[in-house]
Amino acid sequence: MSKIKSSDRSKKILPQILRLVFFLALGFFFIWLFLRNLSPEEKGEIIEHLKGANYFWILFSILFGFISNMSRSSRWKLMLKTMGYNPKYKNVFMSVFIAYFANLAIPRLGEVSRCLPLAKYEKIPFEKSFGTVVTERALDLVVFLIIFALNVILQFEKLWGYMQNKVFVPIEEKLSTLGTGINILILSMVFLVGIGVLVFIMKNKSSKLIAKIRETIKGFADGLKSIIYIKKPVLFILHTLNIWFMYFLMTLIVFRCLPATANLGPDAALSVLMLGSIGIMLVQGGIGLYPLIVAEALTLYGIASTTGYAMGWLLWSGQTAMVIIAGLVSLILLPLLNKNKNGETADIAQ
Repeated sequence: MSKIKSSDRSKKILPQILRLVFFLALGFFFIWLFLRNLSPEEKGEIIEHLKGANYFWILFSILFGFISNMSRSSRWKLMLKTMGYNPKYKNVFMSVFIAYFANLAIPRLGEVSRCLPLAKYEKIPFEKSFGTVVTERALDLVVFLIIFALNVILQFEKLWGYMQNKVFVPIEEKLSTLGTGINILILSMVFLVGIGVLVFIMKNKSSKLIAKIRETIKGFADGLKSIIYIKKPVLFILHTLNIWFMYFLMTLIVFRCLPATANLGPDAALSVLMLGSIGIMLVQGGIGLYPLIVAEALTLYGIASTTGYAMGWLLWSGQTAMVIIAGLVSLILLPLLNKNKNGETADIAQ
């Protein structure tokens, strides 16, 4: 019996380990991708930027990070109160940091690990708290898309010029060298692939993949609908806005770490926040990809790619250090602050 259990655990752990290794390898690939064409002098510039940075401002950004998570915790508590639960704020706050910490290791593990402490110490059913997390994710996605769209509208000329120079013109030049016949062939293939995808979706409406996609979309939609039942909607909205405002300040304040970026304004901070967030979504914790995206984004504002790359690592390291330290401290304090009457501590993993 124990051998069967051990085998089942191995089957569950192995995919998680492979996933972690994959994302780490992907992160190192993006680091190599950026550094491969740099001269020794340019690599030296990046190192000098990191050595000469004023790290005081990173500590300041961590403070903003804590404030954003205070609002996130308060917002989550409002959602739980709507369902009739009133957990201790300290448990909600530490659960949020444990979730971020867990997400650094394994994708989507944070959503699960965030709900476990409340199930253990506050007796809130896992499925109930997990439903609120899904709602949060849906709301964050909507807010992100709104801010992203506003950023594109406000800086359309700059972003469009970048897309033309970096994307459309190179593609046009590449296609012009292939000849008309090859271009028609490529467009035909793209069209046929698109038709093939549509046919696959229509024929496999009941498949597990399509069902999963539908279930995810429905979960997001239901989550957003549930927000209308929040008892303090104004406070809920204020916390939501404050979360993203703190993210914005976290980015803007770190610009002061380097003389070359110290004078960058809110427009640059907003672009870095929006584009950098995509990097964090695509790669686990944004490792490797986040600094690369920041470097590319800052070229829009006249910042050299080496300086931008160093800035990307400063931003990423500050955020990651906060998550690791606060996550570990929360893991230690959570059981200690929730001792039962006999003075024993409960194990979250039970």
